[in-house]
Amino acid sequence: MTIRIPGLALTDHTLPVPLDHTDPGGATIEVFAREAVAVDKVGEDLPWLVYLEGGPGGESPRPMKAEGWLGHVTRTHRVLLLDQRGCGRSTPVTTRSTAGMTGAEIAEHLRHFRADSIVADAEIFRTQVAGGTPWTTLGQSYGGFITLTYLSQAPEGLAGCMVTGGLAGLEATAEDVYARTFPRIARKNAAYYERYPEDVAAVRRIADHLTAHEVVLPDGSRLTPERFRLIGSTFGMSYGFEHVHWLLETAWDGDQLADRFRESVMVETSYVNGPIYAVQEYCYGAPGKPTGWAADREIERRPEFAVDAGRLLFTGETMFRWMFDQIPLLRPFAEAADILAAVDDWPALYDLDRLADNTVPVVAAVYFDDMYVDADLSLDTARRVGNVRPWVTNEYEHDGLRTGAVIERLTDMLAGKV
Repeated sequence: MTIRIPGLALTDHTLPVPLDHTDPGGATIEVFAREAVAVDKVGEDLPWLVYLEGGPGGESPRPMKAEGWLGHVTRTHRVLLLDQRGCGRSTPVTTRSTAGMTGAEIAEHLRHFRADSIVADAEIFRTQVAGGTPWTTLGQSYGGFITLTYLSQAPEGLAGCMVTGGLAGLEATAEDVYARTFPRIARKNAAYYERYPEDVAAVRRIADHLTAHEVVLPDGSRLTPERFRLIGSTFGMSYGFEHVHWLLETAWDGDQLADRFRESVMVETSYVNGPIYAVQEYCYGAPGKPTGWAADREIERRPEFAVDAGRLLFTGETMFRWMFDQIPLLRPFAEAADILAAVDDWPALYDLDRLADNTVPVVAAVYFDDMYVDADLSLDTARRVGNVRPWVTNEYEHDGLRTGAVIERLTDMLAGKV
């Protein structure tokens, strides 16, 4: 069935796919994607573009109207908004869906939710929904990681690729990534406190209160200083500093933390969309390279991130073992997360020789001050992958795709106009 919203016609597609693509006759899951096309181009034979969301564990945006990057690309393309397997409407991985499974069974299940499986899912949609001709990809953040796997695994399915803030380091381990990430997070904290110097005392007051008192969130779990500073994960976005500042503005109700504050922090740190994002270190798992809770090891090396440091530093897109003890929706996945952290036989996600010989045109926005994806690693990848044109800019944060300027620049680059 097709529905219409302002400027767009939307059609839903759900396909059965193998849970394990190396065992096509085995168990299946469903993967969902939504087709979007401009209302005045519904009957036209347009080329296809598949949008690869960030994450891992990211569902595609639910459009309200033809605006932003989607409004731009639907002028020329029929767009497939793909929900990554395990989230959104693609057989989501939740506490309910995994009820009755052992930790080992959950871990084995989650091994099939990395970028290689997502690429195989996309190829099924390309052949069964998009007519089988090569299509263009737009990969935001982790969607760029998926793009590199796509170029390694099935470049024949690609006409061209656009990446925004997502050229992964080709051989970077989880430890390599976090060693580069924590200094960037510290710099973002410094910039935040420079903009809002009064928040140094405000944040410390909250952290001290959480240390001295048992503050319970609406779901019954305790709000600890460690969990409180997870809200700094937004510092790499264009709205991040203001989001946290305004949240702190109404944190108190007398001498107690306000209900609205506790509710907001609970929602932001609940991982209600499932565990895949929280076990994301496995994105960096490679043959012989277990991830081993790399963020925990790295933060221990950095005394400036101690909870009792004079100026409390928020953490970013950093996943710690304690989260699976403190956060109710992650607790059922604790054993599985430990198993995945110890896995040392991951298949390689990137074919370095094939990437070096790549002929598919790739254009990539590299955000120089990106908190989440290291620009130096991105530029190293751009040098090592054939036919990649990077555009390096410090004008945008990690969510630069929200602006029309980024997608306009990339589409012009891909078309050879820039």
